[in-house]
Amino acid sequence: MTELEKIERAKMYMEKLANGINPIDDTVAPDGDIINQVHLSRCFFFVSDVLRQVLENGGIRPAPAPPKPPKSPFALPIEKRGRFAYSERPISISEIGKRINALVDSEDMQKCSYSDILAWLITLGMMEWVSLPNGKRTRRPTEAGGKMGISVAERIGDKGPYQAVVYDVSAQQFIVKNLDAIQPALNTQIELQGTPWKKAHDDCLIDLYQKSVPINEIAVTLKRNASAIRKRLKKLGLTHGNSVV
Repeated sequence: MTELEKIERAKMYMEKLANGINPIDDTVAPDGDIINQVHLSRCFFFVSDVLRQVLENGGIRPAPAPPKPPKSPFALPIEKRGRFAYSERPISISEIGKRINALVDSEDMQKCSYSDILAWLITLGMMEWVSLPNGKRTRRPTEAGGKMGISVAERIGDKGPYQAVVYDVSAQQFIVKNLDAIQPALNTQIELQGTPWKKAHDDCLIDLYQKSVPINEIAVTLKRNASAIRKRLKKLGLTHGNSVV
């Protein structure tokens, strides 16, 4: 038996295992059989696909595609900011983000996330987290934010009326004018990202979690991104069901 024939047979075994079939006698494995566990099934499919690539390449696995270079930080020249489509009718922060990103030509540049803008506005004291009567928490403009042109408006959606935070022309202009300040502020916000967790950090995380502080707000306090906060909560066993709050 040649090496390619051995690989072909191994591929056949992996495909059968992935599909819950005993490769020895071709019988369907019971649902409770270990080979039907989802994690093993995914591994079998993965190995089968690797072997397929090896066979198609004459017995040698193709070299992996080179990793894509990281995207450059978001930046928008002054002349392009002048093309921003300001709305006389107050609009949402997500709409502002869409109109900003519509001015970005390069696919190799990071987009301006509306959540980044909101995080920046919180650091400026123009937005804050508040508790709603139903127990949920949401972001609302502070007094300073209201003076800048951020307000709450009643809107009608598919599920009926709801309250939306909207930004008038003055607020839109303020955000566009200060785009250069948003990224540095976020870099400061996550300056501890990638550094080891200390006991003091864990204690603070546990305290904030038990007080039902939102993930994004915890991230700002601990100077890490929201993804890192969720991973640490999961490692500490602070979850409800299978998801981290």
